[in-house]
Amino acid sequence: MTHLLPPEFFTTTVPLNAYLILSAILFAIGACGFLFRKNIITIYMCIELMLNAVNLSFVTFSYQFGKVDGQIYSFFVMVVAAAEAAVGLAIILTIFRNRNTLQIDEIDTLKN
Repeated sequence: MTHLLPPEFFTTTVPLNAYLILSAILFAIGACGFLFRKNIITIYMCIELMLNAVNLSFVTFSYQFGKVDGQIYSFFVMVVAAAEAAVGLAIILTIFRNRNTLQIDEIDTLKN
């Protein structure tokens, strides 16, 4: 079997700075989406994107220092994100059923 890529391609590693830069970019995209978007689903996805960016940095630092603490923290963040997914989507579904919209500007719980 022949490979399309040279063997050196498989032995090179990605520098850890690249993972941290990617994590910062993902977190910035999530934060901007959270601040500037008006749709609840989009805001929810941006929060999940920020959590995944933090997970990436946890795993990167864990690999850098040779400890499993970051991976354990990442696991707990994923557990919290799963619980958030269940509760958050239920709340979003209830809001949509009651208000017939997912736009933040049109949802005001103090008015009818």
